[in-house]
Amino acid sequence: MARRSARPRPAQEQVLEPVCKVCPACGKPMWADYSNHRTLVTLGGLVRLRLLIRRCPHADCPRYRRPYRPEAEGALALPQHEFGLDVIALIGGLRYVQHQSVPEMHRTLQARGVDIAERSVTYLLERYDELLALSLTDAERLREITAREGRVILALDGLQPDVGHEVLWVLRDCLSGEVLMAKSLLSSAAKDLAALLAAVVSVLPVPIEGVVSDGQQSIRRAVERALPGVPHQLCHYHYLREAALPVYEADRHAKKVLKTHVRGIRVIERTMEPRADEEAEVVRGYCAAVRSALTDDGPPPLCASGLQLHERLSSIRDSLERVEKRGLYRSRSRS
Repeated sequence: MARRSARPRPAQEQVLEPVCKVCPACGKPMWADYSNHRTLVTLGGLVRLRLLIRRCPHADCPRYRRPYRPEAEGALALPQHEFGLDVIALIGGLRYVQHQSVPEMHRTLQARGVDIAERSVTYLLERYDELLALSLTDAERLREITAREGRVILALDGLQPDVGHEVLWVLRDCLSGEVLMAKSLLSSAAKDLAALLAAVVSVLPVPIEGVVSDGQQSIRRAVERALPGVPHQLCHYHYLREAALPVYEADRHAKKVLKTHVRGIRVIERTMEPRADEEAEVVRGYCAAVRSALTDDGPPPLCASGLQLHERLSSIRDSLERVEKRGLYRSRSRS
């Protein structure tokens, strides 16, 4: 059954770019060609993704004008899916760990703020089963996925929707976008992940030339053990988030200091409540502008809330100064 109403506007936004800027086939730079947008339903709320797509512009390249999507996209959702992988992982845990029925899983998800239909729960449970059914023994499938590229850039990520649940580990080829393997593990220790990687290496018909992950310590050690000498780097989003952490902390402190300079808005509003003249309306309008500036936060690290608050308060101050000058000019003209 189709949706009868639009989803609310996403409160979060993530900008994802490909980590690899060089064509994996010819080694020449890929151009940033266009952007795609998609909205995901995750356990943390609605997330809007802005995806930068690169393509190789060289006509003699085997990957000529073929899109290269951000590697981090596959860690968030399956292709052409509305719900994030964290929702799929939670559904699998609720079904096979807590043995809940579809109606019970539906109620649990709604209690956690996930807007989902009961039929979609059944559909996502089937996707979970299909992920776990992916087998490395299917050599023909792996050959079809990797033969055209001749190499694999492996993306590795684990999803644990709740503490104590099994972690759903997904291994994906960044070049083809296909999931190579998915497996639930009780442990995220380096030795268990290394065994998982070793199993993939032993059956792949082509070499793994790079690994992309969120940089978790156990993943780093597992890659060093199972794939010695293979380049391993952070995905674009996690790299930016780690790099922006000091800036985010400084911006948050700046916003806290700015808020101390605009206290007392409610006192001014109460003073203007009995009045209905034009001046009182103007004062109430400025109070509403200040209150809106204080409560308008953007998604870090993509939006610096402290800098945004400073810009809006500066605009309000400049407007007040202009109003004050106009009032002084009018009073002098009348006199």
